[in-house]
Amino acid sequence: MFRTLDDIVEAVRERPMKTVAVAAAEHETILGAIRQVHEQGIAEAVLVGDRDRIEPEAEKANLELADVAIIHESSDLAAASRATELVSSGQADILMKGQVHTDDFLRAVLHPDKGLRSGHIMSHVFILETRHLERLTLVTDGAMNIAPDLVKKADIILNAVYIARLLGITEPSVGVLAATEVINPAMQATVDAAVLAKMCQRGQFPRCQIDGPFALDNAISEVAAQIKGISGPVAGRCDILLVPDIEAGNLLAKSFVYLAQGLVAGVLVGASAPVVLTSRADSAEAKLYSIATAMLMADMRRTSRLKIGKVHF
Repeated sequence: MFRTLDDIVEAVRERPMKTVAVAAAEHETILGAIRQVHEQGIAEAVLVGDRDRIEPEAEKANLELADVAIIHESSDLAAASRATELVSSGQADILMKGQVHTDDFLRAVLHPDKGLRSGHIMSHVFILETRHLERLTLVTDGAMNIAPDLVKKADIILNAVYIARLLGITEPSVGVLAATEVINPAMQATVDAAVLAKMCQRGQFPRCQIDGPFALDNAISEVAAQIKGISGPVAGRCDILLVPDIEAGNLLAKSFVYLAQGLVAGVLVGASAPVVLTSRADSAEAKLYSIATAMLMADMRRTSRLKIGKVHF
């Protein structure tokens, strides 16, 4: 089981090289991450974007462009579309969001003909390096689905379970978060959590344990769970935190980075190919870890998902 993000980088060093298509690559942190994956022999890149803006940023990042392919596209929308098409056509293995707004990037990913639709819901997973817990913690969905209903939350859980299993967590514990651990009919997040927990008890989710509602403290702290009288195999030991909406997930992950100086990676799950989806403000290190996680996804196809099938109601 991977316990740090560096463990992921070490694991993919031993795997075949992959090609990353970067949409709108015109920023030092993006190119710094590409330099690191080149130096470590993890992946090679195709940089899609404005060549005149890429070149000075590459110099800042100490990235030598002599052996790096660049496809010139003057606009962010065109760069996102071209990079996505490279992946959908098989010319690249991994798609990476660069210096482009997330909504413009996702417009290309979701294109009906040239995008990366797979027939499954797409959702985002943040991977937090929670060293004090001696494990990685997954947060979903803080970047893709705005206000998922019960059906979407069920699919989002399955996407996160897939990532957890790639990270060596054979039977991940999923905590469904809300503002309180008490079921309150006036708070839909608590009702959804209770239903998802009962569905898991009835065997409708494979290879995971789900419980909730949990407040954040009793989802990750066994002490907090004990003080509040919450028992069970999931309480205080959650590997996956399912947030009620995009605001909660985005705030949780970014507070971890900017208030606690934590390390984080971010990927999009459910597309037909791995997608690196990080914030434009994320560090080169965070982007390196995200590429490494996408490498795991590229090497392990989701055949098990086909055997699992849909969640049944």
